[in-house]
Amino acid sequence: MAKVVTMGEIMLRLSTPNNEKYIQADEFDINYGGGEANVAVSLANYGHDAEFVTKVPDNPIGMCAIAALRKYGVETKHIAKGGERLGIYFLETGAAMRPSNVTYDRAHSSISTATADDFNFDEIFEGADWFHFTGITPAVSDAAAELTELACKAAKAHGVTVSCDLNFRKKLWSSEKAQKVMTNLMQYVDVCIGNEEDADKVLGFKPENTDVTSGELNLAGYESIFKQMVDKFNFKYVISSLRVSHSASDNGWSACIYSAEDKEFYHSREYRITPIVDRVGGGDSFAGGTICGFVDGKSFKDALEFGVAASALKHTIPGDFNLVTREEVETLAGGDGSGRVQR
Repeated sequence: MAKVVTMGEIMLRLSTPNNEKYIQADEFDINYGGGEANVAVSLANYGHDAEFVTKVPDNPIGMCAIAALRKYGVETKHIAKGGERLGIYFLETGAAMRPSNVTYDRAHSSISTATADDFNFDEIFEGADWFHFTGITPAVSDAAAELTELACKAAKAHGVTVSCDLNFRKKLWSSEKAQKVMTNLMQYVDVCIGNEEDADKVLGFKPENTDVTSGELNLAGYESIFKQMVDKFNFKYVISSLRVSHSASDNGWSACIYSAEDKEFYHSREYRITPIVDRVGGGDSFAGGTICGFVDGKSFKDALEFGVAASALKHTIPGDFNLVTREEVETLAGGDGSGRVQR
């Protein structure tokens, strides 16, 4: 199986139970998660050699975060220990027309102050096949942005395929700052993943005549900007998830991909996901599933279909991590979405 390295921040997630608002909650449900950590769990769950790289505080909470990864088979030997704290995010889960709300408490987290001295990237990328990061990590701090570029350089020096999920977070940085930092990082990226907001806010590409809130998707607009992104950044593949939000509990879910080599645009099957149990981590499960398809040796179309099916299933699972099996994903991707009891 392939060795895939991901790097980013793992956080403590505190979410209100039973769709309560913050003001109603007397307790929080505890999970751990974060963009790149979620991808690593997905890939380990599918049987690949997945390693997550980060820095956590050398205290019981940091050790709990590491244990959460180890529980699902993620390699953690290069996780650095030190710094002030583990980042926290609070989640108020929405329902129907009320959207979910995320509140961050992650200032001065350990990964935000990590430096190259905390990691041996040559050792980390020895024998690796794939490296994945997201736009969240460079947004955490200038130091984390510098660390991300150092990791990308090391990955390319070892001949590793690099993917990036653009993941714009307006609560972490501005579009102007994101474009300045991320445009530079794109020189190392082979596979670019995102959605219409990410492409617009992070790289300045906006598909025309598309409104996901009304369900209007102009696929020709996506194909056009994908080709422009390939021309500018020399990506091998550009991929976008397509979420149509009928409500917080009811989404349409599909994806599209453009192959620079084949000069072909492809739109996946669309799933209607209702009721949604937990959509947090949906994009990460899509990235993890699609990466799994690629490192499995699937065609770019089949890799995309695997990723979309994996992510559709993630929406039925509480917490950040996607814990479905490879067989469950392949069953859904093969057309069986009946949900019948398995006996």
